Amino acid sequence: MNSLIDTISQFINTYYLDPIRTDSGYNPVNTFTWAVILGICVFGVFKLLEKLEVKMTPRFIASVLPFVLAGSSLRVIEDSPAGLVHPPFSYLLITPNIYFLVFAITVGCLWISIRMQKAGLVKDFHFTFASFGLVWFFINLIILLHFQHVVAAYIPLFVIGAGTGLTFAFYLIARYFKSSIFTDPLNLSILLIHLMDASSTYIGVDKLGYFSKHVVPSYLIHLTGTALIMYPLKLIIFIGVIYLLDTQFEDDERSLNLKMLIKMVILILGLSTATRDTIRMTLGI
Repeated sequence: MNSLIDTISQFINTYYLDPIRTDSGYNPVNTFTWAVILGICVFGVFKLLEKLEVKMTPRFIASVLPFVLAGSSLRVIEDSPAGLVHPPFSYLLITPNIYFLVFAITVGCLWISIRMQKAGLVKDFHFTFASFGLVWFFINLIILLHFQHVVAAYIPLFVIGAGTGLTFAFYLIARYFKSSIFTDPLNLSILLIHLMDASSTYIGVDKLGYFSKHVVPSYLIHLTGTALIMYPLKLIIFIGVIYLLDTQFEDDERSLNLKMLIKMVILILGLSTATRDTIRMTLGI
């Protein structure tokens, strides 16, 4: 019995706790586990938004994105060599724990914003909600810029420029073929964010000596010898996902809300890593 307990304890430490303690990244076991938990959380968030009577619209998605920027910059604060956060509090700022922390704060700000609208203090909760996230993001940036110096200002220019240029080229092709799915602004935003993520990975790995902590990208980069593989990988995956989302869901309001929620999650996953990596490289962390 003790042997079994020791084996289970070792398994949990090796695949779950040690990667958090050492910030060593992902492995196949915890990647699969976090993916399953994410899927469960998506449906939980869906139910929560229904209870809060929040409709999934592009405007709501836009109001959530400042919190993604805030969460990503908070993660960089933990990465900072200045040692701004110490254990055990620093463990809260490492994936996946930071997702739960940022989620809790985001939901709290959403609830406050909705209550302010119902009380007549604000006309539209979307603006108030987004403002909370933007203030948090700028506070994080001020902290980072106080303790760190900008060492590569060209990084965000490259990431944004490359992502935007490739997305615009894709848009022109989609418009030529008269594709309503791939000229939709929200769908193009998904591709833009993930091509920016691919750009941050490319310049970080191929040019600056960083490495990917994610299982599949790390394997493919090692296999091909270049992070340029991230561009076709992102396009293949998300063109397929977007097509399935826009063709396989029903047209009733509940199904449309769920589809929009999934798109928001996809945006968040891409923007969080793109933002974190870009800020880290810009500050030389």
